[in-house]
Amino acid sequence: MSQLKGLSSKLFVLTIKNIFDKKGYVFFDEDKPYNVNIIGVRAENRVANKFDDCLLIVYRNNKGDFLVDSFEATTDPGWTYLKNASKVYGGRGTAILVPGQYIGAYKLDIHGGKNGYLALCQRGASVSIYRDSNKDLLLDFDEKTLTSGYFGINIHRAKRTDETYSVAGYSAGCQVIRKYSDWKRFMSIIDKSSNIYGNSFTYTLIKEEDF
Repeated sequence: MSQLKGLSSKLFVLTIKNIFDKKGYVFFDEDKPYNVNIIGVRAENRVANKFDDCLLIVYRNNKGDFLVDSFEATTDPGWTYLKNASKVYGGRGTAILVPGQYIGAYKLDIHGGKNGYLALCQRGASVSIYRDSNKDLLLDFDEKTLTSGYFGINIHRAKRTDETYSVAGYSAGCQVIRKYSDWKRFMSIIDKSSNIYGNSFTYTLIKEEDF
């Protein structure tokens, strides 16, 4: 994890606000602590299976100062699901989340079924996805395959260690934080936010080129 604070965080927030304004997105603030903005940034690299994206939380602390926490992550599916695209989502292809802002789409819930763990799960609203069905490692953002709905595109972690280097089976389209220590930090902030504002979270996915 890396963190921006002080002048660096203020300048970064101005950049994010400018991007959001151009796209008509909501930036959560109101000068209140832990009114979080959860932001994924997808790298320009279209080759899948690497944690080469980042997930950000932009928020104010109890002193009213902006902080920006950045975590290594993937916003793309891994090779395990891409190569088995004919078996994923009823054979319709592997999901890739479409960049956009998904207001209130996420809630704290159990990810992974019976033996799962608390994560941010897609429970509150639909999201939009591309379908990638050609079974290669190159991510396909084909507008013809775009569809919206409830697909279980959750925000969760990789394995319970800091040593996960390949996405593999950790994402079938979910947004996944690589390091377990980062995940604990991320969830500690989410917990504080939920205690103040309730169990509803917005996720915004943008692209590296937006900067």
